Amino acid sequence: MELIKLLGILIVIIGFALKKDSILIILSAAVVTALVGGLGITGLLDTLGNSFVSNRSMAIFILIMLVTGTLERNGLKEAAANLIGRIKGASPGKIIGAYGVMRGIFAAFNVSFGGVAGFVRPIIMPMTTGAIEASGKEVNEEYLEDIKGMSSGMENIAWFFCQVLFVGGAGGLLVQSTLASLGYTVELIDLVKVEIPVGITAVIVAIIYYNLKDKKLIKKYYGNKKEEEKA
Repeated sequence: MELIKLLGILIVIIGFALKKDSILIILSAAVVTALVGGLGITGLLDTLGNSFVSNRSMAIFILIMLVTGTLERNGLKEAAANLIGRIKGASPGKIIGAYGVMRGIFAAFNVSFGGVAGFVRPIIMPMTTGAIEASGKEVNEEYLEDIKGMSSGMENIAWFFCQVLFVGGAGGLLVQSTLASLGYTVELIDLVKVEIPVGITAVIVAIIYYNLKDKKLIKKYYGNKKEEEKA
């Protein structure tokens, strides 16, 4: 009977394997786990309420998840796709690169958009899809999977290397405490100064890499289309 408490994990695995809505999967798994585990709906809400008060990061994540779901139901994906469709010359690689710059800047101020689930999936992915359709191509599922990987990669790179630019952030404090235990006393502002060129270089390299990769993918999945049209 104890194994039934792992039903929520099974729902997550099956849900993502079937490529269902990620927010719906997570919420369903949470509710089912609470029910089979004896926590109940009241206990689940009580736990979420305590987390909301004691853990601000968790609270922000929950709010972003609910807001994102509401916006998606009211046409967020369509609006993002239509917006990018009006921009001439837009491509998935360029959109991902632009997002990397924006993500890096906001990460330096420790501002999070909710990561892959909260921003990349509902905002960036529809934009890349809109760019493909605006160029007169049909969305190739294999190409779309590659774009998902590149978008998530840019999110991780920009956040990882730029969030330490925030003075007093968790990353900087960790480095400072580690160096202090080794006998090196450093100021947080000095760590930021050292990290600035590292963060900028990381984002630039990622932008160049993903743009080059995107061009190769376009040639791979759509390269023969022009030849077929001429024939």
